Amino acid sequence: MLSDTAWKGSVVARPVLVTGAAGFVGQYLIDELQRAGQEVVGWYRPDAPPPHRHGIAWRAVDLLDRAAVGEALASDRPQRVYHLAAAAHVARSWEHTAETLRVNVLGTHCLIEAIRILGDAPRILVTSSSTVYRPSTDALTETSAVAPPNPYALSKLAQEALVRGAWTNDGIPTVIARAFNHVGPGQSAEYFTSSFARQVAAIEAGLASPTIEVGNLDAARDLTDVRDTVRAYVALMERGSPGTVYNVCSGRPWVVRDVLDFLVRAAHVPVSVHVNPSLLRPNDVPCVKGSFERLSRETGWTPSIALETTLKDLLDYWRHALAGSPGSSSAEQRG
Repeated sequence: MLSDTAWKGSVVARPVLVTGAAGFVGQYLIDELQRAGQEVVGWYRPDAPPPHRHGIAWRAVDLLDRAAVGEALASDRPQRVYHLAAAAHVARSWEHTAETLRVNVLGTHCLIEAIRILGDAPRILVTSSSTVYRPSTDALTETSAVAPPNPYALSKLAQEALVRGAWTNDGIPTVIARAFNHVGPGQSAEYFTSSFARQVAAIEAGLASPTIEVGNLDAARDLTDVRDTVRAYVALMERGSPGTVYNVCSGRPWVVRDVLDFLVRAAHVPVSVHVNPSLLRPNDVPCVKGSFERLSRETGWTPSIALETTLKDLLDYWRHALAGSPGSSSAEQRG
């Protein structure tokens, strides 16, 4: 069995690998790692070119291609691996169940197998999801009951089983981060917080009618700034115990209505809200709240960015992103 003692307090000489590095969270994690002076290798999907940025070695790797994964690992020989790559959209997992399972489970299996064959095991952080838990009115801890309600959650629980086995059976030091909702500038508008911010910015820019169509506003969700989330990942890589699951969350549920009200109040123009019955989901979980006590106790991490700051930054991001769109009032002013 491989020893994990070499990781405690060690200096990273070889590069750090981030899978899914071109994604929303991956970009913030790269920022955090580069600020710490780490050399970063970023893997991205071959069909999706990565963003241009300084100081990162990009590599196109299909995680379902065993040979490609093995060759890339042998070439990069990372000392640490942040495994972020995933099919991460819950709603789409119902429509693309096989793809979700392939990417999240088989992709992780290919990575673990390649590491096992390589024989020089890096320390690995694998990002799972709070969706694996059974709905509860209590704060969810790592010992709360699991009951995956959708294919995405099922795939993440299976992924956890794989990486736990890698530690138990082969001594590959793996840490599991069960992330709750994380939000911030750059997030896709497919997620409700970013969708609200984008719609407000579009109304301000004259690109949309002044009414936002919404579904259930009474649900409450545990929201964490993505910049706090990646700090937690780095803390877990440094001080988390292999084979252990950690919640990454704020510990505070935000009612969706309050999130939207904050963004509407921050708008530079009047914005109205209309509840569209077709957008209501009958099985929506009323409240999700996590506990980060284990994470804080073992690493010292606590969330530091207030959600109000996150929402302001997110709204400003969309204002900037839409400023040059054809038909926007800001574009007309510049012309």
